[in-house]
Amino acid sequence: MTKVWFITGSARGLGRSITKAALAAGYRVASTARNPEQLKEFTDQYPDQILPLKLDVTDNAQIKSAVEQTIAKFGSIDVLVNNAGFGITGAAEAFTEEQVRSQIETNLYAPIAITRAVLPYMRQQRSGRILQVSSIGGRIGTPGVSIYQAAKFGLSGFAEAISREVSPLGIKVTAVEPGGFRTDWAKDSMTYAPEVEGYESTVGFVKNFLKGDSFTPMGDPDKAAKAIIELLEHPEPPLHLVLGSEAAAMLEATDKIRKAEFEKWLHVSKSTDADDAVDFLQTEAGKAYAKIKGTE
Repeated sequence: MTKVWFITGSARGLGRSITKAALAAGYRVASTARNPEQLKEFTDQYPDQILPLKLDVTDNAQIKSAVEQTIAKFGSIDVLVNNAGFGITGAAEAFTEEQVRSQIETNLYAPIAITRAVLPYMRQQRSGRILQVSSIGGRIGTPGVSIYQAAKFGLSGFAEAISREVSPLGIKVTAVEPGGFRTDWAKDSMTYAPEVEGYESTVGFVKNFLKGDSFTPMGDPDKAAKAIIELLEHPEPPLHLVLGSEAAAMLEATDKIRKAEFEKWLHVSKSTDADDAVDFLQTEAGKAYAKIKGTE
């Protein structure tokens, strides 16, 4: 039976590339967008494979309806790709309340809600793949995108936690963490907070860099989509998949800094144990707990 994909944010950027690649590979796709008319290219070319759906990912009623329509049409959801999202740049104190809420609702709450809506079906069929499209900004903090990255850190953490829950059910989870890709993330889809004084050398630099002509992302979204299609068939997919040489180099450098800081302050970390503390992780219960957490 041909696998069924459920992809959010299919109309543009990486989501569009993933949708195109999945359809070309012969999969059936529930393709969601705020404006399904933007999916006409796909519906014309693959009328029997695609189910175009209107979906505002922040609307719980629309989430429920889209999932139910997919099940009614195709009978299952085998691959969930939570891709929909957008970026915003500015100083943390400068964002409006609406901008903060919109970031968290779209980039974090929405993929959590969609995952929760799809999981009962995957649990019943005892199989499934969930791809949470996070960001290298879900692993590394950067000035100017603090609220966006707060959401992405949360999404990568959510992916890591639920992977431990659903693994015994035959469901595999991957946090996809791209660096810069040649989409409109930093261009037309980017919004900005009002400017405030004092952040010119940090937030201001990042804003000017993203808006300027000198920023040409290394990543090719079609190549990323190809990697994701291939990932689907891998029997042991990674929990975290970093995409792009730039992102990989940034993470390697950051991990070295974090390790050095951790070791420098380890004596303080250990100094806070109670005087009569027993190493819980060396007990049988502790070993079982570490195994569930994946830290054994």
